[in-house]
Amino acid sequence: PSAIENINNLISGEGELTCIKDSKEKKSNCDFVLWKLSKPGEPQWVSPWGKGRPGWHIECSTMCGNILPDLVDIHSGGVDLKFPHHDNEMAQSEAYYNSHEWIKYFLHTGHLTIDGCKMSKSLKNFI
Repeated sequence: PSAIENINNLISGEGELTCIKDSKEKKSNCDFVLWKLSKPGEPQWVSPWGKGRPGWHIECSTMCGNILPDLVDIHSGGVDLKFPHHDNEMAQSEAYYNSHEWIKYFLHTGHLTIDGCKMSKSLKNFI
């Protein structure tokens, strides 16, 4: 993991997007979401924590856990998912599977860029 036991790594870069100051919903401002309360028009399920949906990291852990066994040899994704997404996905999955090595290896790929920006459909700068 990129930020394990290093709060400076956690709160820098993309981690800033996950750290909400003065949040009453978290013990630590940098905690990640396991269950996200729904907003009007969003998909939702009834739970003991209110109407909502699984957090982003839970979705990926669940899909991977339902398809693969308790141990993943190689997990891949874009370099932009390395932190915080893959770190958080691994933390919750290792807790669930009671494992200290849920994933043996990560393969992070780079991005194609156009004029210094990541090529993506959402930015509408792809060819």
